[in-house]
Amino acid sequence: MDLLLILTYTAICVAIFKIFKIPLNKWTVPTAVLGGIVLIGSLIFLMNYNHPYSEVTRSYFASTPIVPAVSGQVIEVPVLGNHMLEKGDVIFRIDPTPFENRVRSIRAQLVSAKGDQFRASELVKRNLGNRRDLDITTARVDDLQAQLNIAQFELDNTVVRAPTRGYVTQVVLRPGVYATKMPLRPSAIFVPHEEYAYVAWMRQNSQLRLTLGDSAEIALDGLPGQVFQARVKQVLPVIAEGQVQPSGNLVGVTGPMPAGRVPVVLEITDPAFEPYKNLIPGGAYGQAALYSEHFPHVAILRKVLLRMAAWMNYIFPFH
Repeated sequence: MDLLLILTYTAICVAIFKIFKIPLNKWTVPTAVLGGIVLIGSLIFLMNYNHPYSEVTRSYFASTPIVPAVSGQVIEVPVLGNHMLEKGDVIFRIDPTPFENRVRSIRAQLVSAKGDQFRASELVKRNLGNRRDLDITTARVDDLQAQLNIAQFELDNTVVRAPTRGYVTQVVLRPGVYATKMPLRPSAIFVPHEEYAYVAWMRQNSQLRLTLGDSAEIALDGLPGQVFQARVKQVLPVIAEGQVQPSGNLVGVTGPMPAGRVPVVLEITDPAFEPYKNLIPGGAYGQAALYSEHFPHVAILRKVLLRMAAWMNYIFPFH
């Protein structure tokens, strides 16, 4: 965006020299150059500090790895990729045969154990049996009931369902694949139906001008020429480059450390964005500018430059 300002100034200077037929000599050219350095330098300083701009803005979305609660061979995948599902809709089915047989086996054992429990109870009532035998049969019934509950739970989970409203994307699962309950090997990726989070990555030298509720504008590369009103919804208090986790190693300097950028969450409030809301894919790239209450006249220049950058995407698709 600073390059656009320099190019604009250069074009104006060339036009002035041509229109007014100003001679190119050792006085006019240095004057134009020095004047441009002072003017553009001042504008860039005031604009970048008071109305920060980020050329790195992206929409983020959450995804849910679909990991079955049981392992088995997939026998049916009725779901369609990127087709909206309601909570509870079937994503795929695992062969239930071994799980059904286990449920039948435990139920049969439970019937026998309950019979033993009843007989032991009757003998105790008639003072003909041992109380310990009744306790053993009762424990056996409780144990089998717990096993039956687990077996029924596993049988029910041979049908994998949508956890909420959303869709499965890039469906590559097919019947015959052995699905496992390992978290490191999901069988599908489910995308919940939620609003995207638009995050502008701001340089740290703009930290003092990142205020909640300030107005902002966002231009998405997928919509060249369009600029939408927004507001600062949240300024995240941490930067990924400073993250540490428990380990056996001490934190140290191993090379050039990147400064990192401050993630600022934006909320698009422009009604004009509604027709495009469902057209923008998750992960869309763009640019954003934030406007503070300081030097409002300079903010006009930032708005103009942002619109110029948005229109430039028609001619030069940078991303």
